[in-house]
Amino acid sequence: MRGRAMTRIAGLDLLRGFAIALVMIRHAWPDVMGSSGTIGVVMFFALSGYLITGVLVYDIKRFSKIRYKRFYRNRALRLLPALLFFLLGLTFITLVFDPVGDRPGLLRSVIIGVTYTANIPIDHGTAAIDHLWTLATEEQFYIIWPVILAVGLRTKRVRLVLIVSAAAIIGVLIASMILAAPDVSRVQGLPSSWALAMLIGASARLGEPRISSALARSPIPTGALAAVAFGAIAVLLFVPEDKNSPLTYLVLGPLVSALTVIVIFHVRNWVSLPTQWLRPLLLLGTISYAAYIWNYAIVIWMGGMEMSLADGALSILFTVSAAIASWFLVEKPTAAWKNQIERRDRLGADAARSTHTTALVASTHNASPDQIGCLNVASKIVPPASTKVADARL
Repeated sequence: MRGRAMTRIAGLDLLRGFAIALVMIRHAWPDVMGSSGTIGVVMFFALSGYLITGVLVYDIKRFSKIRYKRFYRNRALRLLPALLFFLLGLTFITLVFDPVGDRPGLLRSVIIGVTYTANIPIDHGTAAIDHLWTLATEEQFYIIWPVILAVGLRTKRVRLVLIVSAAAIIGVLIASMILAAPDVSRVQGLPSSWALAMLIGASARLGEPRISSALARSPIPTGALAAVAFGAIAVLLFVPEDKNSPLTYLVLGPLVSALTVIVIFHVRNWVSLPTQWLRPLLLLGTISYAAYIWNYAIVIWMGGMEMSLADGALSILFTVSAAIASWFLVEKPTAAWKNQIERRDRLGADAARSTHTTALVASTHNASPDQIGCLNVASKIVPPASTKVADARL
């Protein structure tokens, strides 16, 4: 988001639209593009790490701290409404139709979904929520990463913190694969398996000034680099998916994350579309969060991922319809409510600053010249309010 209007960034919504399209294609027609589902999810993770780190860095620079209450409140208001709407739909469909015979596990499924624990290797009650492991991984990242980042920024050891974090993630991932062998695919939904993608996105945001400067000095235009990165992603889509290969987690994931970051640096300032032909993808990006939540469950309810061309298209149509309903019924109203809360908070902060300034001015009437000089210096140290924050509509 930029400015007080909390407007969306078209370039990032296009990226979201592309990522969710890959996921839906993978679920509808698994044999069309083997690695499209994995690549779509990794793109989401990299974008999430980039954007959330932007929000946290803004807080630390502006307020010298992370406003945890506001951060988690906004995360909850953004993510919970669509998830609860889905779980309500899951409950209704399971109780009324029970399409896959998993009614006995319904309560377990709802609890796992609402507690963001679907990335823990336990019985989920139904396969219709198996995909929620990605949401769980992101939420757990949101809990841990702000603390780690705050430590790095306060101690001015950000680079060391990033290196240690990456080493820890890779170490846990390798240990998980060793323990899971010979069936390495069992690590696919574990918390550590894709955390490196989010860390790469976060690192790109932290290194944004240097990266932007390097891109500006590069003889190759940023657009050309982004085109090459996007082309490389397109080629990787057709690499056969192999969740049992360590290379999927140690090479493919980080590579796609890095390529996604290059694309982000090109489209992050697109406030409008370069062509109206991209508008459908933009609209899909707007509802991408709910589309992801609903898509896999709809595919499961329709009989699984071995569908005909017509049934696959129908699953995408149902997914988009459910996502549109989610957007207008719960997500958009909640976003408006959140904006009202933000405006109220800003008015309160402005009033507090005004009162503080008035008190400083009043105190100068009886202050010595030395005291007045100190007050002037203090007023220069407090930075003016800034309204630029990252687009965190994930």
